Amino acid sequence: MKRLTRRTVVAAASLAFAAATAPVAAQAEDFINVLTGGTSGVYYPLGTALSKIYGENIEGVRTQVQSTKASVENVNLLQQGRGEIAFALGDTVKAAWEGDETAGFKAKLDKLRGIAAIYPNYVQVVASKDSGITTFEELKGKSLSVGAPASGTELNARRIFGAMGMSYDDLGQTEYLPFGESVELMKNRQLDATLQSAGLGVASIKDLAASIPITMVAVPASVADTLGAPFIARNIPAGTYEGQAEDVPTLAITNILVTHSDVSDEMAYQMTKQLFEHLDEMVATHAAAKAISLENGPKGIPVPLHPGAERYYKEKGLM
Repeated sequence: MKRLTRRTVVAAASLAFAAATAPVAAQAEDFINVLTGGTSGVYYPLGTALSKIYGENIEGVRTQVQSTKASVENVNLLQQGRGEIAFALGDTVKAAWEGDETAGFKAKLDKLRGIAAIYPNYVQVVASKDSGITTFEELKGKSLSVGAPASGTELNARRIFGAMGMSYDDLGQTEYLPFGESVELMKNRQLDATLQSAGLGVASIKDLAASIPITMVAVPASVADTLGAPFIARNIPAGTYEGQAEDVPTLAITNILVTHSDVSDEMAYQMTKQLFEHLDEMVATHAAAKAISLENGPKGIPVPLHPGAERYYKEKGLM
């Protein structure tokens, strides 16, 4: 009788274990974690909008938005399977795919797959009027925040300094801070300038321009020629920020929505499809999304497209 009881207990325990683990596996397949950036940047509000779109339009999916240190952290998290879709700068994605050690990637992140090229990030160098900085060279001897450590923004900063024949050693002080913290230091006269790689009209610089007089510092078009793709010369249009009376030359880099190879083809297809079918909701969240277009979606992505995304583009006659 005791043996029968033990067998019954073991069988019941096995059934309980199977019942407990089966739903977890199903839920994991239907979960989308959207990797973004700091809350004062552009990635975060657009990621929040994207999460809402997916949650409302992909059946049976639960979504979450994760604030991160942006591009570099995001691609590393994808490689580890700790997110389903992420925002990242094109040059960071390229460096990650190639295993570029100078950019901090000790090995090739071979699981990365493309969903869509989206809007361009603009390198925006902003100085307080009080600092007297009017040109990039005049950053020498001044204090500058170059973005969070090893972030996509900071990688941009390093490359631009190199192309200008300068280095962080030329600065009086180098700070490695997220956008919001950089702005707060500038408001308090504790920092001369900040370099932020973001969509036009980024909240942090809008906040700064509304608080103190600023100067938008140009990055010469020749730097784009020196660095090559994916960097291109662009202007920050006059009036983008309070007190900005003229166009300001700078560089732009395309942002990319990236996923990983373990995401199912159907999920990647839906993530691509729902993005483009609800662009109006993205634009309503942030003006940077106005630059997102279906035609440019599959273009210039430095990693292989996910088969699910490729299926969507083929349906639309773009491949």
